[in-house]
Amino acid sequence: MSSGRTHDRITLWALPLVVLVALRVTLSGWLTAVVCLGFMLGGWMLGPDLDIHSVQYKRWGWFRWIWLPYRGRIRHRSHWSHGPIIGTVVRVLYLSFWLSLGGLILVDFLNSSQRTALSWGDLVDGLNWALLTYWPWWLALVIGLELGALSHYVADWLSSATKRKRGKGQRKPRLKRRSARRR
Repeated sequence: MSSGRTHDRITLWALPLVVLVALRVTLSGWLTAVVCLGFMLGGWMLGPDLDIHSVQYKRWGWFRWIWLPYRGRIRHRSHWSHGPIIGTVVRVLYLSFWLSLGGLILVDFLNSSQRTALSWGDLVDGLNWALLTYWPWWLALVIGLELGALSHYVADWLSSATKRKRGKGQRKPRLKRRSARRR
C-alpha cells in the first residue's frame, strides 16, 4: 500500500494531466480551475484515507475531530471509503452534514443577535438558487473531487497487485516446527 507522501506526489504529478484534460473538455479556464481545485482537495484533504490516522486526517488540524465518527464506522479500504464514486459521495455527504450543522448554528446565532430573522425558507431558496444557477461549477468540483480520490484508489490497487504478483513467485520456505514431545 502506498504511503501518504506517495499519494501526495501522485496527486501533484497527475495535476498537469488533469489540467489538460479538463481544459480540453470544458473549454473554460475557470471551470478547469474548479476541477483542479476539486482534484487537489480530493487528493489532499477529502481522500479515502480519512478512515485511518493518516496524513489526510492530520491536515484537518483543529477540525479533525469531525472525522472521528467516520473513522469509527468505516472500515479501512472498504467499499464505503475506497470505492469509486461511492467513497467520494459518502465523504462529501458526511462533510455536508457537519457544514449544515455549522450553518444551522450560525443562522440561529444570527437570528438571536439581529432583529430581522432569516427564515429556513429563505435559506433553502438561496441554496436551491445557488445549485441551479451554478450547476456547472458544482459539477466541475464534484468531478475534481472524484478524480483526486480516483488517483488514490488506482495507486492502492496497483501497489497491491504488484505486491501480490511479486509475492507469488518469491514465497519464503516455511520452517519446520520442532516437535514439543521428545522421543
